[in-house]
Amino acid sequence: MTPFPERIAIASRNEHKLREIARICADWPVAWLTTQDRPDEPWPDVEETGSTYLENALLKARAVAAALGVPALADDSGIEVDALGGGPGPRSARYAGEGASDERNLRQLIRAVAGVPSSGRTARYRCVATIAFPDGSQVHAEGVCEGTLVGKPRGSGGFGYDPIFVPAGWDRTMAELSPEEKDRISHRGRAFRALRDLIAAP
Repeated sequence: MTPFPERIAIASRNEHKLREIARICADWPVAWLTTQDRPDEPWPDVEETGSTYLENALLKARAVAAALGVPALADDSGIEVDALGGGPGPRSARYAGEGASDERNLRQLIRAVAGVPSSGRTARYRCVATIAFPDGSQVHAEGVCEGTLVGKPRGSGGFGYDPIFVPAGWDRTMAELSPEEKDRISHRGRAFRALRDLIAAP
């Protein structure tokens, strides 16, 4: 008997993230519920007011699990730049202000590290993925992808800070990788694969 729930709701309205999760979790033996294919469900709008990735992920997952009555999957992620003391971190999606676009956030980070020599532009992507159950229990896992930042955006794939993030061991930015290459090494790919292993553990 599979330990996986029959249905899991994905607690996100971000189309880029929904596509990535669908690819990464394609082998999960579940039926997925999303805002795109179930728009009539009572999906809550959740403000990410937590101070950590886990807090934000749980806020989203617990709200959707409670509203829909099924287990809900969520993640929160960000980029951590050593020269910025680990920032923007959990505020990565709002780095240029509330409601900022990916492009505005990207430009803000490029400006912030403009005076930092290339050798000092070490950074990492971090993701915490969680499943919250209607009974209040939860499981979570973390994934990290180390790398460095370049000064000019390159590539048209991915989203967020991908055009300036070069994963360790690669000479291309995350935005220059194929979706399959990115999923194999990305923070989100690692977090969701670890989460799958936790759920499937006997």
